[in-house]
Amino acid sequence: MSRLIIVSNRVQPPSGEGGGNQGGLAVALSAALRESSGIWFGWSGETTDQFTGHINLQRNYGVTTATIDLEEQDVDEYYNGYANRTLWPLFHYRMDLAEFESGFAEGYERVNQRFAETLEPLIEADDLVWVHDYHMFPLGQYLRDRGIGNRMGYFLHIPWPPYRLLLSLPNHRQLVETLFAYDVVGFQTQDSLGSFHDYVRQEMGGTIGEDGRVTVGDRSMVAIACPIGIDTANFLEATESSAARYACYRMRQSSNGRDMIIGVDRLDYSKGLEERFLGYERLLQTDEALHGEVFLLQIAPPSRGDVQSYREIRSSLDSLSGRINGAYADVEWVPIRYVNRGYPRDRLAGIYRAAKIGLVTPLRDGMNLVAKEYVAAQDPEDPGVLILSRFAGAAEQLTDALLINPYSPEEIADAIKQGLQMPLDERKARWRACMDNIVAEDVLWWRKRFTEALEGVQQSVA
Repeated sequence: MSRLIIVSNRVQPPSGEGGGNQGGLAVALSAALRESSGIWFGWSGETTDQFTGHINLQRNYGVTTATIDLEEQDVDEYYNGYANRTLWPLFHYRMDLAEFESGFAEGYERVNQRFAETLEPLIEADDLVWVHDYHMFPLGQYLRDRGIGNRMGYFLHIPWPPYRLLLSLPNHRQLVETLFAYDVVGFQTQDSLGSFHDYVRQEMGGTIGEDGRVTVGDRSMVAIACPIGIDTANFLEATESSAARYACYRMRQSSNGRDMIIGVDRLDYSKGLEERFLGYERLLQTDEALHGEVFLLQIAPPSRGDVQSYREIRSSLDSLSGRINGAYADVEWVPIRYVNRGYPRDRLAGIYRAAKIGLVTPLRDGMNLVAKEYVAAQDPEDPGVLILSRFAGAAEQLTDALLINPYSPEEIADAIKQGLQMPLDERKARWRACMDNIVAEDVLWWRKRFTEALEGVQQSVA
């Protein structure tokens, strides 16, 4: 196996504290790096007064990490700016929130150039280079410009927008052209792959081969749909841990016989949290018999507090949850428990198992692994019901979930009621179908599928 060089905005080295404290992606990538004696390269998360290109090399639990510090201006323009105020909203269909400032784009290019400059000396002749996510679109091209001829792959974790939506991005063609520096480009879903194909055909006059090869002029690469999964075996082990069992016991105690609906999402406008609260409110408005019999636990850790739109969504949800609780709560029951903090995966596994319904309603999501974790955490003899947005990437795989339009309060309310009343036999059948997919197409399957596609191409010539 060739050595693997993984590049991402942030690096999550192994903690040695068990899978319950580490994300599934980090577990899978760490395993691949151990197998190949590879390197995980990215930003340290720290700032420096002046960029020097110094690489901090560390080895933890068999994984080598290489990180660099960025200047404050780099973070403002590349990360808070172009990545999270331009690309993120646009790729999640929120043109109204996208900001197109030239300084953002300049900072994004500068930081990617700096990544290329510092990464180049670490790359050996036979290495596979695997670049991740929207922070790094042009990195492959900058490495090619520096003479790197290795096989390089790129995986986009967020959705790819429709053709005409992408046209609103200044220099959109320049961004897409940089993808042709890679040998393999992966998308989460067939929908995103199809949108990419549409852009290539209509804007670039390209062709799509039966083997997935995308060609524009004299440049070509392979584009595939390769949905990411969870580390299923590791997560199932976490569900049986003492921490998970205790969390499940405590949640059932605090539920006091009521049915719990669980939502777990990073605090982000793409997650449909306001729409979810309004859908739950519609349920309370239309079915008084459920008052005091059900509650929604929404766990929403804050993120990207430096971006104004994220401060606004938090303020809106604070107000909305307060209004709903004020209107419907009594001295013995609060309809929404709204928590702004995160929990380790093993404790979350126990909380998931205690929930009658998993409510996953993003307005647009590349995949959404919470949906898969909720299913994996269930008791096979008495599973809960997954309610899933049609606009989550996971909906292409978990077709036996209750699929809903997250913009419709009526659909959310109706699906919750259907889930609460669903017979055990139907719950088991739906759960089994979803679980079979989660086992078969887990994160290790995803990693293997992508790296085998990358190993199967001819080495590029710089």
